[in-house]
Amino acid sequence: MISKNELKYIQSLYHKKTRDRENVFIVEGPKMVDELLKSNLQIIKIFATQGEWSKSHINTGFQEVEEFELKKISHFETPNQVLAIAQRKILREENINFKNQVVLMLDGLQDPGNLGTIIRIADWFGIQQIIASEDSADCYNSKVVQASMGSIFRINIQYENLPKLLAECPTKIYGAILNGENLKEQTPIKNGVIIIGNESKGIREEVLPFVQKPITIEALGKAESLNAAVATGIILSHLIA
Repeated sequence: MISKNELKYIQSLYHKKTRDRENVFIVEGPKMVDELLKSNLQIIKIFATQGEWSKSHINTGFQEVEEFELKKISHFETPNQVLAIAQRKILREENINFKNQVVLMLDGLQDPGNLGTIIRIADWFGIQQIIASEDSADCYNSKVVQASMGSIFRINIQYENLPKLLAECPTKIYGAILNGENLKEQTPIKNGVIIIGNESKGIREEVLPFVQKPITIEALGKAESLNAAVATGIILSHLIA
């Protein structure tokens, strides 16, 4: 049985302010919780109903709850067997390493679904570090966590002042813009920074001066633009060595 205080606390974790204060986030569903269990993140608590997941995880410490209780603490319209509360990674500016890797930088990305998909795409291409501007969508938003399909547990994601960070960046900086060099003509890279801008406004003026290599995905049709996550996938598929 979930107590009233516990219920209130879990529901409050769907708000960024509480997640930031408590330094935890929510993970839902069998696949996502299984991915969480494989990670090195600390798990605070797991709630599960009677079903396939609980039967196959008898030795996993979880609190059994009723379906109606899981529905009260879930963000889903139809809760899916299990929900976990996990500790967030503690990352600081000094943890950032630009050497010998490609770092993905997100400038003002607002859509949680886009961010989650970009995290998943980055994981596919072996990216280990994502740096987002301080006004980007929260990576621990439930929609982001779900869209990442577990990739959020494997990638370091942190929020920083981009101009300040880029001013000290020792590697080449690529930026996705509308009038850059053709992406197809670029040589694959093993280290560097790739900046993806806001869904509608692109890379902001304060960040643009740091872009040393502006790149563009050549349009062959009449569409005005590409979804940010789709563009990220295309760029990484061409640039990652």
